Amino acid sequence: MRAGLANVLNLEPGLVVVAQADDGESALTLWREHQPDVALLDLSLSGFDGIETLRRLRVDFPKARVLMLTSSEAQEDVRHALKAGAFGYVTKNARATELIAAIRSVHAGQQHLSESIMRRLAEVDDHSQLSRREVEVLSLVRQGFTNAEIGRLLGVSERTARFHVEVIMRKLDASDRAAAVARGFETGVLKV
Repeated sequence: MRAGLANVLNLEPGLVVVAQADDGESALTLWREHQPDVALLDLSLSGFDGIETLRRLRVDFPKARVLMLTSSEAQEDVRHALKAGAFGYVTKNARATELIAAIRSVHAGQQHLSESIMRRLAEVDDHSQLSRREVEVLSLVRQGFTNAEIGRLLGVSERTARFHVEVIMRKLDASDRAAAVARGFETGVLKV
């Protein structure tokens, strides 16, 4: 699969696969040698897993841009990867166009989560309180910023900003952005 993926990526203008690794130790060695703009990392690696590989990589290269490309959609795996410093998380069943868009987003310094992952996280969080990031997004909505502007201010894609707004509206049972802001004040999430 890795060889096929490398072939697909090498055909994309502006993308070049500089190295491939079978395990975490090799991935770290090859990173040091090539220092790629973006690394694709699987959770399932021999030796130490993808999360441990990412943690070790971030010690020496704190600005490393890593996109997790894995088969797991488990909420716990996604959260561990993001906490360890991944810029994005895409499942292996993603189409090539989505993967390439994710690579470009991560290269631009933006967080990228695949649609299936965002839906999975939203299902789990549907009835919980707003996260710190969601409160931040709601505050920006209150100030009249568009999704594109929110994305730029927070360093995420417009799509990710739109997703945050949709989750906020669902959690606050709001039909639109104005209703979400009003519910934010009613629930005490937003202050005057």
